[in-house]
Amino acid sequence: MARVDDITIAVSGGGDAGRAAALRDAVATALQTGDLPLRHRTHAKGLVALVGAGPGDPGLLTTRGRRLLAEADVVVFDRLAPQSVLAELAPDVEVIDVGKQPDHHPIPQERINELLVDRAQQGKVVVRLKGGDPYVFGRGGEELLACRAAGVEVEVVPGVTSAIAVAAAAGIPVTHRGVARGFSVLTGHEAVGELPRRGDHTLVLLMGVKRLRSTAEELIAAGHDPHTPAAVVERGFAPDQRTTIATLGTIADRAAHAQAPAITVIGDVVSLAAATTGSVAALPTS
Repeated sequence: MARVDDITIAVSGGGDAGRAAALRDAVATALQTGDLPLRHRTHAKGLVALVGAGPGDPGLLTTRGRRLLAEADVVVFDRLAPQSVLAELAPDVEVIDVGKQPDHHPIPQERINELLVDRAQQGKVVVRLKGGDPYVFGRGGEELLACRAAGVEVEVVPGVTSAIAVAAAAGIPVTHRGVARGFSVLTGHEAVGELPRRGDHTLVLLMGVKRLRSTAEELIAAGHDPHTPAAVVERGFAPDQRTTIATLGTIADRAAHAQAPAITVIGDVVSLAAATTGSVAALPTS
């Protein structure tokens, strides 16, 4: 026998104890990883799970995240979450698209908060599936506060943030011994503030490719070296991922046609891209 939360598993191996143990362990593992249906049809209490879905590749969604999806009655997702995992849901799971497009937010954050609270108060398990990590420019903190203010139980499942993962997909480590000792992550939608000006401190800008020229000009005006290596990585982990490498002073021109989703990396670590991928051809430039 084995127990997985409130589920009890009993297996008879037809007289073979080793066979029974192996089957028991396999079923327990499938339950723990969300490979078997886990929905509870008679919830006594609702739950909101803020699940980070990673940078887009469904293989980077955590085991805990997959398990909660297997338990979900409602999934509220954004456009950067891997869409393929939605196809695995049961037909009667309510799926709500609240995705934001650049300069177009059809469902305001306040309404998203209300949706989460409303469904949880109906006694449902609600998964808020968010690209990357819910606490890295994902408004997860706002949703957590809204749920707690309404007395709704919340679980936070961290995700693989694109700030590190998408850079890594392009062969760019945000820190590297002897090259970069730290990094800052900021949104590219807003004016940049006071930041370290050394090439050994990596800057990662999430979103904001349309504002890249203004951002680069602001950094240079603040004292950043225009010759600092810079890269824009579009569609990280997708088959059509593209990386454009230039300098802070030229990246806006070189990546003028870049499209979201994309991140920008500025710092000496960008020069490691070819070495860490083993081939310049793996990094097509525009």
